[in-house]
Amino acid sequence: MTQSRFTKSGMLKRRDILKGSAALGVTGLLGAGLAPSFANASTPKKGGKFTVALGHGSTTDTLDPELNTGTGFHATLGFTIHNFLVETDYKGNAIPELAESWEASSDAKVWTFKIRKGVEFHDGRSVMPKDVLNSINIHRREDTKSSLKPVLSSITDVAIDGDNVVITLAGGNADLPYIMADFRLPILPAEGEGVDWKNGVGAGAYMLKDFDPGVSANCARNPNYWKSDRAHFDEVEILTIADQAARTNALVTGVVDAIDRVDLNTVDLMKRSGNVKVIETNGGTHYTLPMNATAAPFDDVNVRLALKYAVDRQAIVDTILSGYGSVANDQPLAPTHKYYNAELEQHTYDPDKAKFYLDKAGVSNLSVEIDVADAAYAGAVDTAVLFSEHAKAAGIDLKVNRHPNDGYWSKVWMQKSWSASYWGGQPTADLAMSQAFQSESSWNEGFWKNDKFDQLLVTARAELNEAKRKEMYGEMQRLISEEGSVIIPMFASNVYAISDGIQHGELEPRWALDTRRCAERWWHA
Repeated sequence: MTQSRFTKSGMLKRRDILKGSAALGVTGLLGAGLAPSFANASTPKKGGKFTVALGHGSTTDTLDPELNTGTGFHATLGFTIHNFLVETDYKGNAIPELAESWEASSDAKVWTFKIRKGVEFHDGRSVMPKDVLNSINIHRREDTKSSLKPVLSSITDVAIDGDNVVITLAGGNADLPYIMADFRLPILPAEGEGVDWKNGVGAGAYMLKDFDPGVSANCARNPNYWKSDRAHFDEVEILTIADQAARTNALVTGVVDAIDRVDLNTVDLMKRSGNVKVIETNGGTHYTLPMNATAAPFDDVNVRLALKYAVDRQAIVDTILSGYGSVANDQPLAPTHKYYNAELEQHTYDPDKAKFYLDKAGVSNLSVEIDVADAAYAGAVDTAVLFSEHAKAAGIDLKVNRHPNDGYWSKVWMQKSWSASYWGGQPTADLAMSQAFQSESSWNEGFWKNDKFDQLLVTARAELNEAKRKEMYGEMQRLISEEGSVIIPMFASNVYAISDGIQHGELEPRWALDTRRCAERWWHA
């Protein structure tokens, strides 16, 4: 098989949260006619095989939705073989998928999703409200291992009402449809009180033929797919090629049709290739350096501030991202986000200010360690090395411990006191903040707990007044930036590459590869 040509080393295990930036009105009823635009593209045609190579994948990957690790491989495979209640389009809007339409009560606490009729799973079973109910509830069970549990914690009841699924919340949430579009929430066939996931049966554009975790997945077009304007390829192959050079070579030589995680050091050379198109989108992806706020010395906010002023962010953007990104300010909302707080003081490289905060912490010379691997993001190790050089001027001795890529997410991230990480852009401020910073979230990578932040998060979630919402999200950004335990030095553009023989419509920018829906949306020229 094709994948045998490539190395299997350096595979990573992690999440890639599907989302971007948009707001949703809660009183309207969304109809089935909404769909992403395909303007400025050739007319799609059927046929051929599409092969995509990803810098993600692990031998421990599984089809079990409760154990979705959130890697780009998981998301890409999920959007290839499954459907979801809700989809997001290239403008960041929530649009119908298996939910034909939805409406909310005036307080955004009760949501009614009308389930589309006539859709079948790959094995011929009809998609029914019971499938939707079970697919949601497996993430809500007391003993679930799902990382979605805290995200769905505000749900008090999921019930069936004829053709509808009614979701009741403890408090209003104007953004619930976006949660229903989460790549960890595929709609699967009901089996008892659980779901049937073992064979990869879904309702998506392609049927899973074989799955070799950490190596490949092979799929064939679903002949009964209900979206007539999607699923143009006959076959889809998703490969893990963790080695960046091998992944690039596979595209340039025509072995694969698309790759993610382009080497930014050679991207200009790739652009000059006659058979490759390099695509750059800005969707709020950010790279992070989370510190454990419960472990010394990171339990002192003054030490955390000292470190935030001890890194030259622009130098890192220029060196690590080759300019394909922008400086960040230790909070997750990009300047393009509707709730971005432009009034926050930018943390700049200021060794004297770093020393000032070390003095406040009662530390004359700080010695710390950071544990990293390029599994976190391409250039994570070099980021730490640069940081170490920058920090010397502030009297900070920063030791960089490099780890193997394989096993990084299970053995280093959230296990060591200081590490590296990455997050994809989110469609809502609530999702960006609740998953990474809410006290009880299983992905609160900085182990930061702030009662005021948690309270604001709940209040803003239910607030329908845009001005008040913006004010609350602005204050939450301030709390994360000034008091939080995660250094966010940069926003990274999504840079990926495709063969010039691949066509597409308007691209969804939040993640690479059309926010991982490339197999369903693209076609051969």
